[in-house]
Amino acid sequence: MSLNFYQVFRTLLSSGSELFFHLQVVKRSEISLGCFHPEENSVELRVDAGGEVPCPGLKCSNNTHVIWYKGNKAVSEQNRSSCQTSGSLKLCQVSKHDTGVYFCDQQIIERGVIWTFRRAVHVTVVPDKASYPPRFKKPYGNTTETVQLGGPHNLTCEVYFPFEVNFSREVLWYMNHGSNMENMTLLPMEKQQQVRVTFNEYKVIRSAIIEQVTPQHLNYRYTCIASNIVGNRRGTVELKNQIKVKWPSLVGYPIASLLLVAGLGIVLHVKWLEIQLIYRSHFQHGKHHGEEKEFDVFLSYVWSPPPSAGVEGVSSLSSPRGPDTDEEACLSRMDLLNTEEGGSTQRPLEVVLPQVLEDRWGYRLCLLERDVVPGGAYTNDVVLAIQRSRMLICLLSADYLSNSNAVFVLESGIQALLQNSAVKLLLIWTSRASASLIQPDSPLPTLVQRALKVLPSLDWTSGKPATTTSNFWRSLRKAMPDQRVKRVSLTQNQKHLILP
Repeated sequence: MSLNFYQVFRTLLSSGSELFFHLQVVKRSEISLGCFHPEENSVELRVDAGGEVPCPGLKCSNNTHVIWYKGNKAVSEQNRSSCQTSGSLKLCQVSKHDTGVYFCDQQIIERGVIWTFRRAVHVTVVPDKASYPPRFKKPYGNTTETVQLGGPHNLTCEVYFPFEVNFSREVLWYMNHGSNMENMTLLPMEKQQQVRVTFNEYKVIRSAIIEQVTPQHLNYRYTCIASNIVGNRRGTVELKNQIKVKWPSLVGYPIASLLLVAGLGIVLHVKWLEIQLIYRSHFQHGKHHGEEKEFDVFLSYVWSPPPSAGVEGVSSLSSPRGPDTDEEACLSRMDLLNTEEGGSTQRPLEVVLPQVLEDRWGYRLCLLERDVVPGGAYTNDVVLAIQRSRMLICLLSADYLSNSNAVFVLESGIQALLQNSAVKLLLIWTSRASASLIQPDSPLPTLVQRALKVLPSLDWTSGKPATTTSNFWRSLRKAMPDQRVKRVSLTQNQKHLILP
């Protein structure tokens, strides 16, 4: 259709008029396009060079006037250098943007009918030639791969090649012993795979197959060689045996460690008080940091004389020689004390212990009923007495644990031990069995109940053989402070023993 006809046709449509067209379909044999071929044409051009795109079927008629299109726009209207020669499209300088589908239109008059003969041409622009050798990505240089003996293993080579019109890129795997590159064996390989990643470059992947890895494979070196028309490059791989780690061990060790840490955290949280008492009882005592103490031992007990014994029957152990310096002599005297006249082992420890500590061993004792002025605040007197003593000894019995004042002394000593005090605390059980069965009117404080399980303690039971009693005194002597408070004159002693 001519341009004038198109304008008239458009005007009639806009005015609402009706137009009728007759479409005539004719057989191909009835027209003279005998050289027509339906196959698509394609042309490959080199970048940065001139190129020519021929119009298919140009020789089917005498009309050589051709209009070239790229997309829906004529090439002559596009901003590029081009020229047409005898119906062909000539590109003066080819670039990679010239890739695409081109159409050539030529008009043919057949039996008075004007035919537009259009053919498509696929144009592909490729680089001119390879300009550099292959570029290795894997393996890069000399690498090591871990394998498991008895299993299969694939050696993969990944190489980048520049584009080539005439295909010459090749990737091969070889096996050689050590560094000997002359005697190499070609390995079984999979088919070479290649994909174009950019306009100028292809990626080629090829793998070699080792069906079963043996110890002999660990002695060889595997070389991947890639080559093209410019040159060749290589990468090497050595195999290393992988120590197989059992899955239970791999999972079990971290879980066991986590459970252990969690368990320790729970134990520390639940038993933190007991841990502090154990540490301070065994490692903190005796560190006075230069402060002076007035008493060696603060002795706490509850006097409950046996029905068949009296205080008037107690004999003094004082000696004009002063405190014993010979431990064996002292302990032997303790044995005589407990076995004298066959009945002295029945003496209560509340009577014997003060005499031994003061008269025989020379320690200065603090006794509440003797050394504290009556009428003061009991709680203050107890706290002050503990602060002025190197050691607190509590004689535990059923009566002691039932006495609120005695339990307060024990609890105050535990508090002093927890508050970084240098006081040493020792428990002497005079009747552990009866103490375990006692049911006090008011239950023991939680702090005391927990401390009784971990604080240092000794057991004393009257009526036992002399050997057992001797072991008790020997253990007690080891638990006593190493240094004693300096003894003063009687007058000064009287003044310092009375607590304000």
